[in-house]
Amino acid sequence: MSGALDHGLWPWVVLICFGFLPSEIWRMVGVFLSHGVDENSPVLVWVRAVATALLAGVVAKLLLAPNGALASLPLWGRLGPLAFGMTVYFAARKNVIAAVLAGEAAIIGAGYWTQ
Repeated sequence: MSGALDHGLWPWVVLICFGFLPSEIWRMVGVFLSHGVDENSPVLVWVRAVATALLAGVVAKLLLAPNGALASLPLWGRLGPLAFGMTVYFAARKNVIAAVLAGEAAIIGAGYWTQ
């Protein structure tokens, strides 16, 4: 066992044991407990609304009060890629992957353009 830990794998072992597995166990419990629950039930509609509101709050904070490298971009360099990603989302028939990739490319381009 010490051979694997001596070669720099110990951070990955710690990450899996203390980061991935504890959250994955609760995800599996949720999958098994939610079997047979109507996805249009009032409780799940409320949970979906709360999750959407939390995500919108995080996005608004990242756009309007960023920190780190994102703070070096002007407001147009943050709002423009958001608008571009949303445009791609609707143009690509609500394809989330295409929208995320387009938004990422746009924000990287905005960062490159402003430097």
